[in-house]
Amino acid sequence: MIRIAQFGAGRIGQVHGPNLAASPRFELVGISDPVQAAAESLAADLGCSVLTRDEIFADDSIAAVLIASSTDTHAELIEAAVRSGKAAFCEKPIHLDSSRARSCLDVVAEHSGRLAMGFNRRYDPNFAELKAKLDAGRIGSTEMVSIISHDAEPPWPEYVKVSGGLYRDMMIHDFDIARWLLGEEPVQVYASGSVLIDPAIGEAGDVDSAMVIMRTAGGKLCHINCSRRNAGGYDQRVEVHGSDGKLLLDNVPSNTVKVAGAADTRADPPPNFFVERYADSYRLELDEFADGIESGDLKSPTGIDGLNALLLADAATASSQTGQPAAVQLV
Repeated sequence: MIRIAQFGAGRIGQVHGPNLAASPRFELVGISDPVQAAAESLAADLGCSVLTRDEIFADDSIAAVLIASSTDTHAELIEAAVRSGKAAFCEKPIHLDSSRARSCLDVVAEHSGRLAMGFNRRYDPNFAELKAKLDAGRIGSTEMVSIISHDAEPPWPEYVKVSGGLYRDMMIHDFDIARWLLGEEPVQVYASGSVLIDPAIGEAGDVDSAMVIMRTAGGKLCHINCSRRNAGGYDQRVEVHGSDGKLLLDNVPSNTVKVAGAADTRADPPPNFFVERYADSYRLELDEFADGIESGDLKSPTGIDGLNALLLADAATASSQTGQPAAVQLV
């Protein structure tokens, strides 16, 4: 088993921690969090120790770290991990500042470090099947990708202030999926955003509703429709239009039971939260991380994928602010 320690005992840390503890591939040896009570509570639940940062990086028996701490700590922890010879799995983003993300990846390269990024949607069985059919040529050559990404409820304004904004915080997952499905890198981004849901989000300097159109050098197009609120639950759909047909990825319902009556037929909506919708993907991405550690070959999404998604978010933010398309050059 791979000995691993986790940074972060917050919301996403409470997703990854139990998955690590239950995995037959990993031995979760400790939790580190600046909030001692949070670290102690999660460690007690998972049957592991509370460790300091220095204890984790000084312990040569710990082969890997999972970084699920606050965004402002990600780059520093990645660098410390690769310098100590440990593989790192990091939740998005590497950093809110793309120049800082670049310098972090320079350190990773300098130390021949191993870094995997937590773009979990690639591991969702439905997204993976769509990608497999696309790669198998089921719809010919890809021409257009449409992505709908709507949260069930908006975040609180205090979170918005430190999130980096909708494009870097929420839509960054969609930018990664767009690159994955298009097969060509976008070179132009046009974004338009509005505050339609909560004025407090606008007062915090962000938008809560946005649309983005991206174009590749070869002319392929992608449209992303993103909202912080959807009364019908967590809405995640994709359409890929190709020369020989379409691939459609629909929502996964909470259950498959429908009520049929004289007046109408009703089905339950999809889950209300990303944790439930993508529960399988969070487990599967850890299996891939374990495979990469054991084989010495970490597959995508890697740090470069993390940087490229962030560069697209930067371009979308700039376009939304200026009202003009923004050119982008990915790594």
